[in-house]
Amino acid sequence: MRLPFRQTYALALGLAMAAVPATALASGAPAAPAPAAVTAAPQIPDSPVGRQLSWYLDAVPRAPIPNAELEEHLSADFLKAIPADDFNAFTKNLKGLTLEKLTAVKPTRLVGLASVGGHTFVLTIAVDGDGRINRLGLDPGPAPVPPAPTSWAQLDTRLSKAAPETGFAAAEIDSRGRCEVVHGKAVDEPRPLGSMFKLYVLGAVAEKIRDGGLSWDTKLTIKPEWKSVGEDGLVDRPDNSTTTVHEAAKLMISISDNTATDILIHTVGRKAVEAKVRTWSGHVKENIPFLTTRELFLLKGVNYPAQAKTYLALNPARKLAYLKKTVAKQSLSDIKIWTTPRENDTLEWFGSPRDVCRAYAGLVKLNSKQLNETLSANDGSLKLAPEKWPTVWFKGGSEVGVVNTSYLARSARGKVYVVTTMTANPQTAINENTAVPEIISLSRGAFALVEAR
Repeated sequence: MRLPFRQTYALALGLAMAAVPATALASGAPAAPAPAAVTAAPQIPDSPVGRQLSWYLDAVPRAPIPNAELEEHLSADFLKAIPADDFNAFTKNLKGLTLEKLTAVKPTRLVGLASVGGHTFVLTIAVDGDGRINRLGLDPGPAPVPPAPTSWAQLDTRLSKAAPETGFAAAEIDSRGRCEVVHGKAVDEPRPLGSMFKLYVLGAVAEKIRDGGLSWDTKLTIKPEWKSVGEDGLVDRPDNSTTTVHEAAKLMISISDNTATDILIHTVGRKAVEAKVRTWSGHVKENIPFLTTRELFLLKGVNYPAQAKTYLALNPARKLAYLKKTVAKQSLSDIKIWTTPRENDTLEWFGSPRDVCRAYAGLVKLNSKQLNETLSANDGSLKLAPEKWPTVWFKGGSEVGVVNTSYLARSARGKVYVVTTMTANPQTAINENTAVPEIISLSRGAFALVEAR
């Protein structure tokens, strides 16, 4: 499953299949919007991933597919994560699978709409360097966004049902740059941020540009040792090719590009990002040393739980040494995926709803045309009326068991508000297809309520 703002962690390695239960296919489960009328079968590209998609569409009616055939078309890592029996059980539910259209065509990945039993799903398929499938999934897509709450009491009731652990803040940034919380829950309790930590990275970049040590047009090298887990974005660019600070920043925020993030951290330096945490956060200790995304994935995904526990037992100075001497030598290919929450309360980036507001307040002070473009590139599906809300910034974040959103919006009257929602389940993954639309609804309602005061 993927969030609209592209923030999955455990499944981002592309080795897991988004299982669609047979009951979901037969019982009227929420489906993605129907595609436009199709007059002809979509043309599948003659590429390694295109040929694998054609094979799979041909193989579905023949399921169960023989093991030898699966080994020919699926990567060894995929079959290790999804054994042949499980793969065939999934595939047998898809009789009648029809590709309606392709919506994204990449050299190693295709995304499109497919129909099964009268329902439309998002189909994703990707291949590894050998041309074998290392990701295959059908996603029913997010449920419709429900009506927004019309009172704080309604919002609180719905928030309490969103996840076992929640934090929330609707705040106004006043003329002095202070966050005044209008309504909140656990506003000062630190929680895993997911990719909302990238606001600190952006702040460090913008500050260095303001001080003349960098420019938005500065060229950066995409070093192979700086690449991280993810799809699209800079990870797909050739090693040692270049990007600019502005492009990397925009990708970091708009699609939450992990490789772009790590390049920027290395460019400004870990200490510069930690300095922004000290300025904007009330929870500094939990974020020192400040991890790159690559380091987090390796700590959680390699030799778990031994490596994670070894790291967590060290003091900050020894943690930094461990990152440089041990973790830096490991390969992303060594990561084993995880599908249940893993060390979310100890091994992550941390902050409270108030901290997130303070980060936005700091970014407002650093504002520039390029910074505004970067933060406005994706509104996180909030869809506020532009005549009432001419400026909307967004950053979301997720982990397995964590779904967060944060929005800044400037009203036509010039008032600036921040709404942050943080949800966590320490025991199991959160169903993002239902959680995200609900959080968007709560956020819409919060902006209407703070503006109506």
